[in-house]
Amino acid sequence: MHCPFCNNPETKVNDSRLAGEGRQVRRRRECLACGERFTTFESPELVMPRIIKRDDNREPFDEAKLRGGIVRSLDKRPVSMESVEGAVERVIHALQTAGEREIPSRLVGEMVMEELRGLDEVAYVRYASVYRSFEDVTDFQDEVNRLRELSDRESRRNQMSLLPDDDK
Repeated sequence: MHCPFCNNPETKVNDSRLAGEGRQVRRRRECLACGERFTTFESPELVMPRIIKRDDNREPFDEAKLRGGIVRSLDKRPVSMESVEGAVERVIHALQTAGEREIPSRLVGEMVMEELRGLDEVAYVRYASVYRSFEDVTDFQDEVNRLRELSDRESRRNQMSLLPDDDK
């Protein structure tokens, strides 16, 4: 690290601490030539993958678009902004850790639908109706039935049996 005062390349680290909720390292440095002290921050550089649209066009990932879609789906629903931010962060984290340079928009949409399903079922159906281009009422009905079936399966899996299994 070059000293910002005299441009000398020789500096030493006097102190290191976590900063930014543990996402950065704060370092106090001292120039070995002029003795001036300064602070640097270090954070990982995580590259977001490009999104492959349905028409095969590629575009950079846009966090504002992701957040906007989720917020629109949750309009007038009893879900806190903290929950929304948590969902956005989980989708972003999944994209960053996927290790791919390009990801189909379909996969991002599925991730968002999974997050919405956990937050609010009405928002899930709203998002699914746009994402899957519902044509008529039967498409809505099919999605609601699929959602009910999934919820029933999950609730049965998460419940303890009150009666012993009867194999007879």
